[in-house]
Amino acid sequence: MDECNREMAPSVPAQEAVPKPVPAQDGEPGSGRYRSLPPWMIRERRKARQAALQALYEIDSAGHPPGRVLEYRLAAVRLSPEGARFLRWLVAGVLAHRQDLDRLIARYAPEWPVDKLAIVDRNILRMAIFELASPESDAPPKVVINEAVELAKTFGSDSSPRFVNGVLGSVWRDLDAQASSGNASARGENTS
Repeated sequence: MDECNREMAPSVPAQEAVPKPVPAQDGEPGSGRYRSLPPWMIRERRKARQAALQALYEIDSAGHPPGRVLEYRLAAVRLSPEGARFLRWLVAGVLAHRQDLDRLIARYAPEWPVDKLAIVDRNILRMAIFELASPESDAPPKVVINEAVELAKTFGSDSSPRFVNGVLGSVWRDLDAQASSGNASARGENTS
């Protein structure tokens, strides 16, 4: 397992009322690596990411119970069953791996202590890094990064899009390099 994914691996004890990530089945969000999605699903995921950011913002800033916040978001946003599953997967994954995600943010943005980051920026980064590092994610990295930058443009400050793009670009370069060296090692190639 590569270094970034290894940090995601430790199981964080589930908190009470935290939704559990639901394993995806074939053809569902999170069911495999990079697949082509129909336009309606792309729109659903965009709405789900926005709702996930709103839920995570409320959980992070007000400390409201995650299960209740998620159910409220699901009631407030009209999502297809696939969009709702994606929203649950994203929120549950971020909450389950929050400490690991925060360590990665601290590594890639060392001049910005995670607890001092704007709540919006912090949660956009958590969501995107979770999606980039999760083996269950099926969205291409460029799409994940672009969606995060769009969220930063909509909800963040004027400097948020550039900051989010810079951090996620660095995370993805390292993940991609680690995956490439891992693939070469698996084929028996010399990577030195």
